[in-house]
Amino acid sequence: MDSMTDLGLHISERASIHPTAIVSHGAELGAGVRIGPFCTVGPDVVIEAGAKLISHVVVEGHTRIGEKAELYPFCTVGLAPQDLKYKNEPTRCEIGARTVVREHCTIHRGTATGTGVTQVGNDCVLMAVVHVAHDCTLGDNVIVANNAVMGGHVSIADHAVIGGSAAIHQFVRIGRAAMIGGVSGVEADVIPFGSVIGNRARLAGLNIIGLKRRGFDKTQIHRLHIAFRSLFGKQGVFAQRLEIARVRFADDALVAEVLAFIDAPSHRGLIRTE
Repeated sequence: MDSMTDLGLHISERASIHPTAIVSHGAELGAGVRIGPFCTVGPDVVIEAGAKLISHVVVEGHTRIGEKAELYPFCTVGLAPQDLKYKNEPTRCEIGARTVVREHCTIHRGTATGTGVTQVGNDCVLMAVVHVAHDCTLGDNVIVANNAVMGGHVSIADHAVIGGSAAIHQFVRIGRAAMIGGVSGVEADVIPFGSVIGNRARLAGLNIIGLKRRGFDKTQIHRLHIAFRSLFGKQGVFAQRLEIARVRFADDALVAEVLAFIDAPSHRGLIRTE
């Protein structure tokens, strides 16, 4: 261990590093830490006593992993946020003691325009393929089931349970001991002890920003918007509105693409505004 210390590593004598792992100079490893095969640990990472990186784990950035936390294969912690405003500022990520992070989870560090830190509390369980975005705060004893995702700046209080494949909108607050049902889309705050379920998805309009970014001109967008209102207005029956649109916009390529999509076979049906 003396040679590692000379190279700038701060590693307890009781830490264990697999020969295939890469631990950068400057990283701090506490007593009993286990770094498994093919893990990567960045230079600004602190891993506290008894924590375990099982294998193929990546921990980067200014990140602290709490005592006896367990990180499973192919999870990533502390990488740069998915925020286009982020300019590689030295923001942070913190994982609490005894928290379990299962396979393929992604936990990103904070942003300078947010709180600057992403926090997961003590004794939490993040099941496989969970995404914790930048500047999120999870309290203690939070359980997040498989495939659940959250946008930036979400706050989840102690003992909350997030069902599988739930999607939580950015800036939403989830109160203490609340329950979010599986496959729920959560776009507003949930009171402490509350239980919510359901997907609120509906067709709200056109992706105007996306159309502009992809180079469509104002005339194309305007005609598409007229077609949208014609198709998805509340007057009459949808099938009748559809036939009217076929005639009215017969020469418009973008509207034709929409109509072809509607006509194509579907197992699930079409999301509408109603």
